[in-house]
Amino acid sequence: MLIGYARVSTIDQSLNLQKDALLLVGCKLIFTDIASGAKAQRLGLAEALEHCRSGDTLVVWKLDRLGRSLSHLIETVHALVARDIGFMSLQESIDTTTSSGKLIFHLFASLAEFERDIIRERTNAGLSAARTRGRKGGRPKGVDEKKKKAVLALKKDRERSVKEICEIVGISRNTYYKYANSKETLAPPQSTIEQQGILKPENNLSSHLPTSPCPRILKVRLWLRVENNSKFVRGKSRAQAEIERCVLSHFDMEKPNKSRCEYVLSISYATEQELDRTIYSEILAEAENIADLYHCFVECDITSLDSPERRW
Repeated sequence: MLIGYARVSTIDQSLNLQKDALLLVGCKLIFTDIASGAKAQRLGLAEALEHCRSGDTLVVWKLDRLGRSLSHLIETVHALVARDIGFMSLQESIDTTTSSGKLIFHLFASLAEFERDIIRERTNAGLSAARTRGRKGGRPKGVDEKKKKAVLALKKDRERSVKEICEIVGISRNTYYKYANSKETLAPPQSTIEQQGILKPENNLSSHLPTSPCPRILKVRLWLRVENNSKFVRGKSRAQAEIERCVLSHFDMEKPNKSRCEYVLSISYATEQELDRTIYSEILAEAENIADLYHCFVECDITSLDSPERRW
């Protein structure tokens, strides 16, 4: 059975042209949507896919009526083929139930994969050329001495929490640990402490308590590129801005060159496992999720500024 699907973007547009074409080829059922193709959730499309059974064929007037992007289109058709359901597009004369139709559709899929591979190759070549010339990215460290002194002074007050100190000084938690763990905060010799009567060994109860790893700060260079899924999508600029605002800003984001896709991040961690979890779960995975919301994909590369051989 032929099952039709038609879509227009706004209520001002008419579905009549698509419906007439679908009825002309013999569609028994026609499902419709009045929604932008950028929307992932479309009730009419979901109902059409649900009604399709093995041996049926889903028919659309034009390819862009079905897929919000080329990747989404390919994914949908592959899912139909896996269920033994055909796909037909009237304007492009594509019919996956025939050999020539399968060939044309596979050409579309191959071109999309080829385009993405070319982008990846050019990106990696550019990064390799930059590293060959000794360019690691980033900029010289800058420390606000006034804020640093304020942090060191407030840290002496044991009643204040890290959160309170950060709010008072106006810095992030990562910056606090960077200032607090600097050389100026090294404890005075034990003999000096005992002479001042601040702490005596016999009264040092904390020496018998287990200690947790001291937080450290790792500065990394992030190369992040956002690309649209297809030429019909225009969301990469908004996706990159949202990634900067919602993800990278939490790691003292520094952008050496605003016109490029390079960032310097400061990551606070206590163990190597926590560092890997922060990079993969809180940075890379979140960036991919945000890009997907705007129908884009990301290419990322993270390198330690201290040890360039450490990469994620």
